Amino acid sequence: MTATAIGPGPQTRPAERPPTARLRHNRDFLKFWSGETLSLLGSQVTTLALPLTAVIAFDATPEQVGLLRFLQLVPYLGLALVFGVLVDRMRRRRAMLLANGARMVLVGLVPLLAVTHHLTLPVLLALACAIGVFSVLFDVSWMSFVPTLVKDPEHYVEANQKLGVTSSTADVAGPGLAGLVIGALTAPVALVADALSYLVSLLTLLWIRTPEPRPEPPAAGRHLGRELAEGLRWVFGDRVLRPLALVGPFCNFSMVSVWTVFVLYAVRDQGLTPTWIGVVFSASSVGGLIGAAVSGRVIKRFRLGSVYALSMAAVFASPLLVAFADGPKPVRTALFVGSFFVGYLGLGVAGVVMVSLRQTLTPQPLMGRMNAAFRTLLFGGGSLGGLLGGVIGGALGLRQGLVAIAVGSALMLVPLALSPVSRLRELPPPAA
Repeated sequence: MTATAIGPGPQTRPAERPPTARLRHNRDFLKFWSGETLSLLGSQVTTLALPLTAVIAFDATPEQVGLLRFLQLVPYLGLALVFGVLVDRMRRRRAMLLANGARMVLVGLVPLLAVTHHLTLPVLLALACAIGVFSVLFDVSWMSFVPTLVKDPEHYVEANQKLGVTSSTADVAGPGLAGLVIGALTAPVALVADALSYLVSLLTLLWIRTPEPRPEPPAAGRHLGRELAEGLRWVFGDRVLRPLALVGPFCNFSMVSVWTVFVLYAVRDQGLTPTWIGVVFSASSVGGLIGAAVSGRVIKRFRLGSVYALSMAAVFASPLLVAFADGPKPVRTALFVGSFFVGYLGLGVAGVVMVSLRQTLTPQPLMGRMNAAFRTLLFGGGSLGGLLGGVIGGALGLRQGLVAIAVGSALMLVPLALSPVSRLRELPPPAA
């Protein structure tokens, strides 16, 4: 049966808009992009080093590792919407400078406390949560800042593809580099690399010269609660944004819960060293790099909804390979890589589709609140995935816990097939 387009047809697109320069000539976007490349690479060290510090230095239980992941992501549940309102009231670059400055200091505290023998598991958990708070502020801000640099909605896909390639490149190189650095320096000390990456990001943000218009002050009688509600109404009132917002949290829940249990499973049941765990994630993350690199061409060639549905199906089905991996150790390791490869490949394509749809369908004054609503839902799903993944792994055992999570993830293929986003032909017209 032929899929129908959602929203107005191509004839409603503004055809007379004058052409703009491509992003390779946009110097400020290139500065931002280069700073984020190094920052994301450093963040990969933190992503692997924090749980490995808990597992190796403090002999953390599955529940404690799950709690660590939960505390890293739970600030999105409580703060993303609030930060979204604040970001819509201020210049986004200033918020990004504050966020990365704070993260640089907090991440740098971990190795400092470790070498002075003051690092404990409760302190590590508290620092993980504090880092998460400023990650919320940065994430809400940068997604709203990109349209300021890019300006033309026709280049949103290109911009998000470039940022997606950056993220996937960091996913490829980061875990392997993290494993090597952690193996050489120990997990806490390796976090120095991430602190330095935030410093570089700060410098590139200061280097940007594109003027950011002063946001309009809230109208008389407006307050935080009403502005929060306005952003949520926009997301859940739109027939494309609403299903994206409902399916996305389950994607993050699946990936974070599998990741949380797998780190424990790899160390304790499979006997993998930090270096080999880094190799598994680096090799599999090539899928994300490929997905982000080809996403622009795939979106142009095939129906947007079909691209979204197939890429998200890869994300939801891929944990089955980890859960049911069996045989000699090389075969199991190859299946681990294959599982994460397929998941990252799907996410590399789906991420470009989802962010482009969100930026296209949202007017600039609501951009911060829209992104905040999505970050709340997406990372809320991820935080619960970390917490419940640890609980499931502790209650059922690591292997059986992976099986339960993988089967639950595969069940999401049903609502994905029914989603109206899966029937889109192309990007809808930009919001007024």
